[in-house]
Amino acid sequence: MSVKDVIKSSVYQSLGGGTQLSTQSIIFTLVVAVLIGVYIFWVYKLSSKAAFYSRDLNITIAGMPLIVATMMIAMQSNLIVSLGMVGALSIVRFRTAVKNPLDLLYLFWSISAGIICGVGLKALALLLCIMMTILILVLQMLPNFKPSSVLVIRAASDKVNWEEAESVIRKMSKNVKEKSRSSQRGETEVIYELSTSKEELVKELEKIQGVSQVHLLAHDGEYRI
Repeated sequence: MSVKDVIKSSVYQSLGGGTQLSTQSIIFTLVVAVLIGVYIFWVYKLSSKAAFYSRDLNITIAGMPLIVATMMIAMQSNLIVSLGMVGALSIVRFRTAVKNPLDLLYLFWSISAGIICGVGLKALALLLCIMMTILILVLQMLPNFKPSSVLVIRAASDKVNWEEAESVIRKMSKNVKEKSRSSQRGETEVIYELSTSKEELVKELEKIQGVSQVHLLAHDGEYRI
């Protein structure tokens, strides 16, 4: 048998058979993937906020390890199947918007666990679940920093004393920053970014002559330290 025949034989075996896995090994891998998916399902359900929780997304996250592990097993067993899957996945486009950025963490966790299970590193997949759970619990135990508030003041341009208004604001607030100032039809609107815990700020500003409207808005976006 020549070297050419050996190469042809090895290529043929890789295309047709590749790595042969026993039935028991495949079933055990898929069972571990299912258990990991159920585990991630409960961690997501218990740790997510009620306003952002989506049962459909949670079921998707739970089923992802099983699907990805099955794909990895198929890609190991047959080179043609692996090339076909790569081509099929390359044309798939997902347009579902993720409402909570934390959902991306669970999606990547689920996909990574499926890949690790599919290549046979089940102990590493279990270790990943343990470490991710500890990380999520520790980060959720950290205290939240109070975000800045937005203060909007509208007053008559020729009647209001802005020096008096800013004196009251700086006396009852911290980290005061003027973000914008606009004037239209004899009225001036000023927007401040500040940190305050005193509810009397709005009442004190309303007492100033010329002030017509005062709005104190709580920032519900990302926290800034």
